[in-house]
Amino acid sequence: MANTTPTTASAPKTAQTSSSVVPTNTSGGRGTTTIVDSVVARVAGIAARDARGVYDLGGGAARAIGAIRNAINATDQSQGINVEVGEKQVAVDVTIVAEYPVSLQDVADGVRADVIRAIETIVGLEVTEVNVTVNDVHLPSDDDNNDKTEEARVQ
Repeated sequence: MANTTPTTASAPKTAQTSSSVVPTNTSGGRGTTTIVDSVVARVAGIAARDARGVYDLGGGAARAIGAIRNAINATDQSQGINVEVGEKQVAVDVTIVAEYPVSLQDVADGVRADVIRAIETIVGLEVTEVNVTVNDVHLPSDDDNNDKTEEARVQ
């Protein structure tokens, strides 16, 4: 009943499309552990969101939908994350919005290191690659402008 997904990953897909079979190390060969791709994406999303210099995850449309989810307290931890999971390996694509004026290369390197550490530690899969796309830069003045707009609406 093993998944026949290749062990090397090249073109990441949406996390919710399949599941992977990861052999257990603790059962003495008496079974398998199935880890759904969306779980791997969620672990990666939590790690990426916590990296220094990351303001948000996802592109414009994903962030707009995420704002609606946040309004109803249904945060999608895998927003901006795509994974390709094989039997023993995973490749991850992460789309971020970086904070200004943090070095974009440093942010990408931090995201990459945090995602690798989280997946290898929590999920137990080898990470073959983490591709980071910086989709936007968040300026502190963006928050100030939003606060003034909401304030004007209330008056």
